[in-house]
Amino acid sequence: MLNPQWLRTFSALIEQGNFTRCAEYLDLTQAAVSQHIQKLEERLGPLLIRRPRQIELTPAGRALLEYCEEVSAADQRLHNRLSAHEDTRGEIGLICPGSIGLALYPMLLNLQQANPGLIIRQRFAPDREVLEAVLDNRFELGLVTLKPDDPRLCVSRFTEEPLELIAPASERVEGWDDLRRIGFIDHPDGRAMGSRLLSRYYPEESGIGSLPCRGFTNQIGLILEPVARGLGFTVLPRYARLAFQRPESIQVIDGPRLVEDTLWLIHRAEWPLSTRAELVVQKLRSQIKSL
Repeated sequence: MLNPQWLRTFSALIEQGNFTRCAEYLDLTQAAVSQHIQKLEERLGPLLIRRPRQIELTPAGRALLEYCEEVSAADQRLHNRLSAHEDTRGEIGLICPGSIGLALYPMLLNLQQANPGLIIRQRFAPDREVLEAVLDNRFELGLVTLKPDDPRLCVSRFTEEPLELIAPASERVEGWDDLRRIGFIDHPDGRAMGSRLLSRYYPEESGIGSLPCRGFTNQIGLILEPVARGLGFTVLPRYARLAFQRPESIQVIDGPRLVEDTLWLIHRAEWPLSTRAELVVQKLRSQIKSL
């Protein structure tokens, strides 16, 4: 590995244009500057063509200068990642279920627009993948629907998310027979969500498994598309419905009682959240209440 001080000297020499100004800039002697360049040339071959009033780079010198620029950029990226005290610069990583993710993503983009130094990285994933990603330190923040009891995690309540029975706006839904006639649009969590909600709405009926399935998709943003087209009903968390772009084409069927999930915010307990993560959590908590 090349000595970092030699690299700094080489970069400064090219920037300053001669040995005298480079030595003054780095607060070194000219002999020290010459020695650093000599050490590099012993390792890499001729780097400079020395002329009376200028320095010309050899091909090896140009390659080394590009390498110095890459090292400097990498050093800055590392500094940004470790600068936890900077609340408006650096990366924010959030991994969460798709429904709440659809609601939070525009909020995160608004924060990034207001604070261009922030870098937003969001991923949609089920609970198991969220836990693994936060524990592996691949994402600083995560949201899950089941409260974990892992001592490596700090867990706090984030918000509540009701489940909703959503049908085409063109349909009249007054009871179980109407749901059987319309049919169910399934998704990865559809059977579990449907069982929980329909058992509360229609406790005397035979359950979600007795209803005909009219379709399936695993893309959270597309689940309501067949519902809007009149192809079936589904059960989804409210934030997925609020993110749908054609609300006039669907309807929420109210039931006798509210069925909702608690969403839990998780992060590693062994070290504190970065200041920018605390800022983002505070903003998201405030804005999600308005929905």
